[in-house]
Amino acid sequence: MKFEQVRLVFEWLRGATEEKMQRFAAKLAIADLLRLDAWFELWAHESQLPPKAEGWRVWLMRAGRGFGKTRAGAEWVHGLASSRPGARIALVGATIADARSIMVEGVSGLLNIAKLHGRQLNWEPSLGRLRWPNGSEAQLFSGDNADGLRGPEHDFAWADELAKWREGEEAWVNLQFGLRRGARPRALVTTTPRPIPWLRRIEDDRCTITTQGKTSDNVHLDEKVVDILTATYGGTRIGRQELDGEFIEDVDGALWPREVIERARVWLPLPGREGPGVGTSEASSGVASTQAASSRPSADPPPPPPLQGGEFFDRIVVGVDPPAGVGEGCDACGIVVCGSRGDALYVIEDATVRGLSPEGWANRVAAAAARWGTVTVVAEANNGGAMVGSVLKAADFGLKVRLVHASRGKCARAEPIALKFESGKAFFAGEFPELEAELGGMVAGGGYDGPSRSPDRADAMVWAMTVLSETRSGVPRVRRL
Repeated sequence: MKFEQVRLVFEWLRGATEEKMQRFAAKLAIADLLRLDAWFELWAHESQLPPKAEGWRVWLMRAGRGFGKTRAGAEWVHGLASSRPGARIALVGATIADARSIMVEGVSGLLNIAKLHGRQLNWEPSLGRLRWPNGSEAQLFSGDNADGLRGPEHDFAWADELAKWREGEEAWVNLQFGLRRGARPRALVTTTPRPIPWLRRIEDDRCTITTQGKTSDNVHLDEKVVDILTATYGGTRIGRQELDGEFIEDVDGALWPREVIERARVWLPLPGREGPGVGTSEASSGVASTQAASSRPSADPPPPPPLQGGEFFDRIVVGVDPPAGVGEGCDACGIVVCGSRGDALYVIEDATVRGLSPEGWANRVAAAAARWGTVTVVAEANNGGAMVGSVLKAADFGLKVRLVHASRGKCARAEPIALKFESGKAFFAGEFPELEAELGGMVAGGGYDGPSRSPDRADAMVWAMTVLSETRSGVPRVRRL
């Protein structure tokens, strides 16, 4: 099919019913289907296409998850590389692993996009280098190594998930200094937003053009998936950020302002985790395998040695905030694993579940304890915590369950722990978006303005860290007599 034929087909498809579209697609040859997919500018959302305005230096695509940011970025880079022989392009991901697996090798990455356009690229994984037949080259960099961007010159840059970069502001500054090659250097930023001050400054810059999009704008996503996500998170703070791509400011009086959360984020060499990023398991937990963040406050201990799991922490506790009832309509069962190393406290996993029977979530508690090699569980007894003890005892998991009674409100209990994060004595070993959203909704003096009816994850974390704070560590010490 020629361009004009494709354009007319798309105009017809936009007004056709799903049944007609399916019948039409069934008659097409695979080659024609691929050709339709490759004509990105015909079916792409307007926010996925480069700004028509003149003079911009940075195109910020601020959108929800699943909007199609990666496809848009790959199409933009491939178009520039193909039309400008000898161009030099920086591909910057949150980590080198992310840059490779998402920006280059992913389903919507550059290698697959080039194939759709009938091009075969030369990919050298060991060098992190991608070459086009006309001599254009793209080099991989990471936002957790700002110095790696110091020096190289580029015509263009694609910065993916900027809000997740560990050395974000410094890496961005170095990238800008290197963006000086060719007649009109430009950068595309594709990211789900977070209220980070320097990301705000990028958007407010007079040379930045911002386009926005929602998860629901992606025509390729299954409508049922979008409906489920919208029903679960629609109208909440985390939904507005992760699905609608909005900048969400801190709640007035928040115990955990976003600045404190980001400053307290570190990456630890723990087992089973390959790099920084949001976990994809149902627990939505994430821990990374590189050294601690350079933005770490001065009270943070030095970067830890490359130890494994239980060897890293002096003590590990599973905190549990049981639901008051059973079923889908009930609150979640907060299950959060925390560890201590010396005087420092760490959140290491969010294994929270919803809609399970007491036996079901008790089994998840036991599984979390087994994953981290601990036998210590602390559970609130007010709302079914006694059930945790009885179920675990009956199942003979061999765990030591400590039941605690809540004499104060959740926010009041959380205040001493929030101070530890603020003073550089407690940290997030990775990214925990749902837990962090709940923490951000807890208000000093009482009150909660978070994404769920009750901050179950946050309460489980507070219980675990409270117990860990009671003793320095579980390491035997020699005392002078």
